[in-house]
Amino acid sequence: MFKSREFRNGVIIFVGIGLYFLAMELLGVSDNFYLRILNIFIVLYGTNRTIKANIYDGQNDYLFNLTSGAMTAFVGVILSVIALNIYIHLRGGAEYIKTLSEAFLFGGSPSVYQYCAGLLFEGLASSAIGSFTLMQYWKGKTVRDGHLTH
Repeated sequence: MFKSREFRNGVIIFVGIGLYFLAMELLGVSDNFYLRILNIFIVLYGTNRTIKANIYDGQNDYLFNLTSGAMTAFVGVILSVIALNIYIHLRGGAEYIKTLSEAFLFGGSPSVYQYCAGLLFEGLASSAIGSFTLMQYWKGKTVRDGHLTH
């Protein structure tokens, strides 16, 4: 599992999301909803790496590649939410959440665990949608003599 393509690319997603959000925090724009939502491109990048590598390895089964891509994204999202939970607690817990964008998921004042659970479900759902979307691109593509064909 720890050497699998899905786990490696999931860790790439995790590191990418972590660096992206830390950069936003350092620049003082972490409360901007529109910038926060751009992390989907990091998730799509890691998921696409897995699916593309599977295709280049001759694995053309749609369901296999869909599952592989989704697992990659799920690993990245789950690791990111765990790290976010730790980060929120280090920054002050519920007080820190108040500084984040209320328009992002919740109105009112959620607890740390409600906030992280909401992000987890949102991340898993968007990962599944992203995997389906990428599979529409890769569906029917094969590799012959090192070149991608339709």
